[in-house]
Amino acid sequence: MSRIGKSPVQIPDKVSVVIDGLNITVKGPKGELKRLMPEGVNFVQKENQIVVTPSTTKRYSMERHGLCRTLIANMMHGVTDGYSKKLEIVGVGSRAQVKGKTLVVSAGYSHPVEMTPPDGITYKVESNTNVTVSGIDKEIVGNEAAKIRSIRPPEPYKGKGIKYQGERIIRKAGKSGKK
Repeated sequence: MSRIGKSPVQIPDKVSVVIDGLNITVKGPKGELKRLMPEGVNFVQKENQIVVTPSTTKRYSMERHGLCRTLIANMMHGVTDGYSKKLEIVGVGSRAQVKGKTLVVSAGYSHPVEMTPPDGITYKVESNTNVTVSGIDKEIVGNEAAKIRSIRPPEPYKGKGIKYQGERIIRKAGKSGKK
């Protein structure tokens, strides 16, 4: 059995949970999240916590045990505090700005790249080079941050590009001159 799956998920104050078979709905101060969980796992709500147990002793059931517990915990954290990812843009002339809801990134191409956020995601730009992606769904926030990073991934020679805040770029030595 999963060590993570064994521990119950605490339901914070101001959060309501509805379990309907494999469908779980979590409502909180920041919004509402719904998710269809994979088969092979049972969910029981006891007072202010949710206990996740595998339905059988088969391998697929045991594999999904910890996953489902973590997904529920992420939903709880999302509707109470939310998630955010920060990106840094490095390079001369590279910058970002928000126009309405869309994010416009100038990253060394002949044209600016525009990105429209999905529902529940917001972009925030500080000092033209720091972009923050925030929302209540951890998966969508991570995917949107990865899409922004993929516009111009950091290169190993000068370190230019879009990187996560705190990401360490392993640098390479350039060409050595002729002797």
